[in-house]
Amino acid sequence: MLYEKLSGRIQENYLRARREQPADGISNAKAPEPTLDEARSDLAKAIGKIADQLLAKRYGPLIGTIAETTTNATLQQFEANLTKAKGDITLVVTEFSDRIFSTGKLRRE
Repeated sequence: MLYEKLSGRIQENYLRARREQPADGISNAKAPEPTLDEARSDLAKAIGKIADQLLAKRYGPLIGTIAETTTNATLQQFEANLTKAKGDITLVVTEFSDRIFSTGKLRRE
């Protein structure tokens, strides 16, 4: 009796799962990609844990928290600087390519 109820529940759950289309990531067994903020915070947490394990005896118990917040702020600032530099590099590259690949008419005049 218990086995029949259990097998009925399993069959019902199986049929329900087939009717409902599961998310694409679940059916393909792929984990969703983390956002940039999630990746940055995960890296900062890992660095904070490493700093806490290695340096807590020497510098105190707050070194992990300080390292985590400092890493997070440093990575955010690096990303901001990188976007600014990307614009500058694009400008320089287009200027060089315009000068290199310009027609001979401009050079003769």
